Amino acid sequence: MNFKSLWIQYKYRFLLTIGLILLEATILILFPLFIGNAIDGAIHNESSGAIQLGVLGFSLLIVGAGRRMFDSRFYAKVYQNMGVDAIGRLKDKEASIKTARLGMIKELIEFLENSLPEFINNTIGLVGVIAILATLNLNVFYGSLAVSIIIFFIYGLGSKKTMQYNERTNNELERQVDVVSQNLENELSMHLKEMMKWNIKLSDLEVVNFSFSWMVAVAFLVVSIIISVGDGIVQFGALFALVMYVFQYIESIINLPLFYQNLLRLKEILFRLKRT
Repeated sequence: MNFKSLWIQYKYRFLLTIGLILLEATILILFPLFIGNAIDGAIHNESSGAIQLGVLGFSLLIVGAGRRMFDSRFYAKVYQNMGVDAIGRLKDKEASIKTARLGMIKELIEFLENSLPEFINNTIGLVGVIAILATLNLNVFYGSLAVSIIIFFIYGLGSKKTMQYNERTNNELERQVDVVSQNLENELSMHLKEMMKWNIKLSDLEVVNFSFSWMVAVAFLVVSIIISVGDGIVQFGALFALVMYVFQYIESIINLPLFYQNLLRLKEILFRLKRT
């Protein structure tokens, strides 16, 4: 069973969960704006902004909790169907490969259930925040575009190595049950050492990419505050909202490439599953 057949079989359930994710992302984008309005209203002894903020928070709770309850049941069914289909096509393969493939399918399902909503939230959040920054301060908006290009370039440079390291890791993973069943300490030690070697390489690559990206993002945060004050934003609520949006932008732009790395790993897994 592939994703196309899954989509056909569960099209309306996928549409429902994606719709809830989009609604949740939209609510999250509005928080800094509502917080800024609540602060300005409180300064003038008005409570309407605070009430609106409370309603927004309660709405996020209802949507988020409902989606998670639905997703846990939905993706459990998807995992069951994909697992039965995959093992059915591996009847002549070793138990080690079958076990590894079930683990990889579980990783795919966990991505769909847990990481995909975060990925969509981050993507929508990034686009939405950049659009809002354009209305608040054009100089900060241009800076956010420049930072986005730089960070994606940093992660793009290491994409080929990421794919290679994931392939080596999965190769070792497919040997695991066979190695364990041999009850040979030296063979097991070499297998685990080899797996950890590729995990360490992936981790080191991620640290390098994240470090350079974080330095660029922090520099942008500092510069954006200086720019905002220099451009005459003196109202506390408005300045607070802009800084919050810049911080939200940084959170999104830092996390988004990490999802890209996960997508590269899933791409290797899908290729492996399709190959059998």
